[in-house]
Amino acid sequence: MKRITVLISGSGSNLQALIDASQSPRLPGQITFVLSSRSNAYGLTRASNAGIPTSICALKTYLTKNPGSTRVEYDAEVAKRVMESRPDLVVLAGWMHILSPAFLDAIHVPIINLHPALPGAFDGANAIGRAYEAFGKGEVKGTGAMVHRVVKEVDRGEPLVVREVEIKKGETLEELETRIHEVEHEIIVEGARIALDA
Repeated sequence: MKRITVLISGSGSNLQALIDASQSPRLPGQITFVLSSRSNAYGLTRASNAGIPTSICALKTYLTKNPGSTRVEYDAEVAKRVMESRPDLVVLAGWMHILSPAFLDAIHVPIINLHPALPGAFDGANAIGRAYEAFGKGEVKGTGAMVHRVVKEVDRGEPLVVREVEIKKGETLEELETRIHEVEHEIIVEGARIALDA
């Protein structure tokens, strides 16, 4: 069985989608380790409930415990913990840090990321909010979500799964976020399966 390490920062609803899929034929792999950048991330509870080992590596805590250390050294520490989990695949599922080359160069297995936008549109943080705002100004007709390979350029890696999501006239940002999250729960499983089969 292929080993999957998942990096999270928040509620872990996409992690839950992967956990559920790993207990069925939909995902040919097992989540064997979850690393969070926040100690209060609910995803840690989801992982514990599923019997998956977890670890926390928070940037602020790391820098406090290691005076004079840098963000690059933090990324190297995250990479070390990830590689110690012996993954066949690393999935960024709501991981809220942009990873530096220090991390990417140390990981010798595929890394995929879930991003709530279409390729080339709204790279980086707050993608859903920016798409919603652009729709309000008549600049875009819709948005989407994708799973892509992670490269040094933020959200610019090869897309593995892309889904368009209509923005409905009159809907709230929260309603759009809910619909995009539903799509994310499907495509993160599909993207992980494609990456494991490659």
